[in-house]
Amino acid sequence: MPFLGQDWRSPGWSWMKTDNGWKRCDFYCNEFDSDTNFNVQLLNVNQDIYPPEKCESSVKKRKKEQFNNTTKSQYFFREKWIYIQKESTKQIHGYCTLGEAFNRLDFLSAIQDIRKFNYVVKLLQLIAKSQLTSLSGAAQKNYFNILEKIVQKVLEDHYNPRLVKELLEDLSSTLCILIREVGKSVLVGNINIWICRLETVLSWQQQLMNLQITQVHFNSGLTLCDLPLAMQNNIIYRFADAWDIINLGEVTPTLHLLSEDSYLWKQLCKYHFAEKMFCRHLIFSETGHVDWKLMFFTLQKFYPKREQYGDTLHFCRHCSILFWKDTGHPCTANDPGSCLIPVSPQHFIDLFRF
Repeated sequence: MPFLGQDWRSPGWSWMKTDNGWKRCDFYCNEFDSDTNFNVQLLNVNQDIYPPEKCESSVKKRKKEQFNNTTKSQYFFREKWIYIQKESTKQIHGYCTLGEAFNRLDFLSAIQDIRKFNYVVKLLQLIAKSQLTSLSGAAQKNYFNILEKIVQKVLEDHYNPRLVKELLEDLSSTLCILIREVGKSVLVGNINIWICRLETVLSWQQQLMNLQITQVHFNSGLTLCDLPLAMQNNIIYRFADAWDIINLGEVTPTLHLLSEDSYLWKQLCKYHFAEKMFCRHLIFSETGHVDWKLMFFTLQKFYPKREQYGDTLHFCRHCSILFWKDTGHPCTANDPGSCLIPVSPQHFIDLFRF
């Protein structure tokens, strides 16, 4: 008979050292400790009425229902790396799906890291556009749980609200299409659940629209405008997002002049796009020079911009393991560094296209 258990290359169980020796840590074992006495009493009361098999099955069903209703708890999202299985083998039956990877990887802690925040938001945006209906019920609950934490972080810390607004806009559009065309696609859960999710997303959008960012006053009194002109110009050249440059140019007239510099937009075009793309979409101004600012917004309509993140997921080709860059994984290769591939949000989704 073939072995259908866990693959020996998988992370395995988590263990905790106690006074009585090593004890296996179950993610949701403590979830039902409070119900242990109730379940024992239930078995004792119904022992004469129902057979023991039915009593045990009813207790298991109760635990399963309670576990499914508490998916928002912190018992998921503990693993820093997972093994990507794309097909069934003699050692393991089944394969890793997008929803399973999304559940098992530690995305909830990742949004608290400023280096990973934009990466997670971009991944959620891509899932909202094309992969939302392919997620399992637990993965969908996890998705909206992480999204709720992201909105709370933006409301509290005022960090990158524009990026989260774009995510909510794409998600609300997808939900509207799914609800309007119900029956044309397979939805996990009742239609009322999806309507409730849409109402929640619209509420989050309204909260971000009403967000007021207060000006922070420092005791030293030194601001960006007090810096030398060359230093201000050096700072604005560090921006990789066009809208950040435009918004910064609205602060003072001096920054507006720096943000309209043609050479700045030329460098931005070279950073995001290849030079062979410029010849196809050359745009000249009235003076006969190339309008690099207009070219940038024209090019981004036809080609994807270069993605830049502080920290990303990495994939090990030798071990077929997906992991966060700062955590590492137990690699068995002679040269682990040569086997690593940075995984962009789109590449993460493409890993699970079978």
